[in-house]
Amino acid sequence: MEKKFDFHQSEYYENRELSWLKFNGRVLNEAKDKNIPLLERLKFVSITSSNLDEFFMVRVASLKDMVHADYRKKDIAGMTATQQLAAINEKTRELVDNQYNTYNRSLVPLMKANNIQIIEKFENLNERQQKFVDRYFEENVYPVLTPMAVDASRPFPLIRNKTLNIAALLSGKNGKSDKDAVEFATVQVPSVLPRLVQIPSDETEGAEDQTFILLEQIIEKNIDKLFLNYTVLCAYPYRIMRNADLTIDEDEAADLLKEIQKQLKMRQWGEVIRLEVEASIDKKLLRFLKEELKVAEEDIFQINGPIDLTFLMKMYGLPGCDSLRYASYTPQRVPGIEPGENIFDAIRGGDILLHHPYQTFDPVVDFIRQAAVDPNVLAIKQTLYRVSGNSPIIAALAKAAENGKQVSVLVELKARFDEENNIVWAKKLEQAGCHVIYGLVGLKTHSKIALVVRREEDGIRRYVHLGTGNYNDSTAKLYTDCGIFTCLESIGEDATAVFNMLSGYSEPLSWNELSLAPIWLRAKFMHLIERETKHAKEGKAARIVAKMNSLCDEGIIAALYEASAAGVEIDLIVRGICCLKVGIPGVSEHIRVRSIVGNFLEHSRIFYFQNDGEEEVYMGSADWMPRNLDRRVEILFPVLDEEIKEKVKHILFVELSDNMKAHVLKSDGTYEKIDKRGKVLVNSQIQFCKEATEAAPKSDHIYRERIFIPAEPVE
Repeated sequence: MEKKFDFHQSEYYENRELSWLKFNGRVLNEAKDKNIPLLERLKFVSITSSNLDEFFMVRVASLKDMVHADYRKKDIAGMTATQQLAAINEKTRELVDNQYNTYNRSLVPLMKANNIQIIEKFENLNERQQKFVDRYFEENVYPVLTPMAVDASRPFPLIRNKTLNIAALLSGKNGKSDKDAVEFATVQVPSVLPRLVQIPSDETEGAEDQTFILLEQIIEKNIDKLFLNYTVLCAYPYRIMRNADLTIDEDEAADLLKEIQKQLKMRQWGEVIRLEVEASIDKKLLRFLKEELKVAEEDIFQINGPIDLTFLMKMYGLPGCDSLRYASYTPQRVPGIEPGENIFDAIRGGDILLHHPYQTFDPVVDFIRQAAVDPNVLAIKQTLYRVSGNSPIIAALAKAAENGKQVSVLVELKARFDEENNIVWAKKLEQAGCHVIYGLVGLKTHSKIALVVRREEDGIRRYVHLGTGNYNDSTAKLYTDCGIFTCLESIGEDATAVFNMLSGYSEPLSWNELSLAPIWLRAKFMHLIERETKHAKEGKAARIVAKMNSLCDEGIIAALYEASAAGVEIDLIVRGICCLKVGIPGVSEHIRVRSIVGNFLEHSRIFYFQNDGEEEVYMGSADWMPRNLDRRVEILFPVLDEEIKEKVKHILFVELSDNMKAHVLKSDGTYEKIDKRGKVLVNSQIQFCKEATEAAPKSDHIYRERIFIPAEPVE
């Protein structure tokens, strides 16, 4: 008799937050890889820190809110918020210890071996360097500082989120009676000044040496100049993390833009959820900080090294260090689009695939730029989630409105940590005459779609760009994403319906090609997975290959377990969170999971279904997460052109052959790099760079010969 499984059992699921910490550990693994150039390794240490900051400000903060609200519902892994916080605390401490061990024991000596030195203690300065530092303090730092004393008349000041500060204990000079008591003071390390300050190298060292000191060390060395009537007993840097998760009641907010602006200011007043201090901090000083900031003992992290290692990103561009980083890559032109060509002519010639950053993002910018000045273009409609600081797309949309085009733009104000930036752009677009929509109540609009309506000789034609990534020309050089240009009538009709739905109350009865969240997309994915399950049970060809950022939706995972139990071969390429477990007997024996962490951030979402030989390929903006499927406006679009379909399959199967940057999920929940002994080395990102540079067509049999991966595990 066939054994029945309950695919929703909590032991079949990994906790989302602990899975994310494993992902950040994989990022840190890149910093530990001795085959990677030094400055690249420092970059990954920095990324690990910035990732952890956001994780605490949002995810840990959210769990603390649940505890305060006495919310006891368990997650899909069977853990309460309190249990999750305890486990996160333990794993975070392991991660931070690992991070600083990597920095102190491996990277600092390696920097010194390559004539780069960061002096972390001002006591280590020679006389010449001390004079330089003192002069730098007097001329550049002192005028900017604002020392803040705390006493009966001066309450403890607001310590801003994520800022680096120096706390000091003071006593009165010469034993004056009114100054005998030890007092507390704090000063913020100014973020307007560079934290990494280059100073003269030791005269005994070579001329090519580069020596730096951290700004907080310069301030510590001269802190007595800020408190002239006191003796500084001790001074140590510290940093706090606050709850930065915005809580906006959109139903009650008369003006969403004003409400978000108000909430952004409140971020600086959020509950302190993490305090970082130097490991050697004075105990009395630490006790004072703990009491004034109202921070729990378990939320204090004593750091063995410089607090906040994000400054290491500033070292990446050091002059004269080309040998210590990868050669820069220039995104290549997109085959099918000639430089300077009318982009609408090119799209009419057939659908065009874009693969960033291997191929340039310029055609996407040109799509809007050309539309803005084309006398035949009647309307431009676009969704914007995150855009760059000096966005050429924003400028083109504004110009289009000024030229009399009908321009409608949905600017998602609730894009986390881009709210302020998006408010600025929304106002600029409105001033230019664009019709700006501020998203939908209760939902984030995360879809990536642009529509250009053009009058042509044979009537109105709609041109559409659909993508997996944001309309951001800066991140398009760093994130791997895919997009398609098309003027297919069925997709054009759907695109019009999308914007009518976003701007008004018009909900189409049916869709031609597109599938949208939060109403239709979950059902679409479930149908596609269940169809593969049915094929497997009938002995037909059944396989799923899916690439995404995160996988934590219980319904999707349960459907994948059922498919695996039926014999469907499933390969998942999941960069970050993965709550699915592999290797569970009878449940997930046919599922393999890999995560690729490389020089570019893997961001594209691609879904392949074998469908008994009638293969279907989709791309879109949504991960397999509850928020994407249930609480956001997302778009899934099919790849209909057969030639493009083969190219997208090629992307998937090259990534399945990656044995350089891929970490494979094991049945015990750990991730391991692949044993490369005796194998042809494949780094998928380098291969895509090479293919884009060569820009040479490859026959189908060569594709399959080089990158076909059988259903069995790679190792």
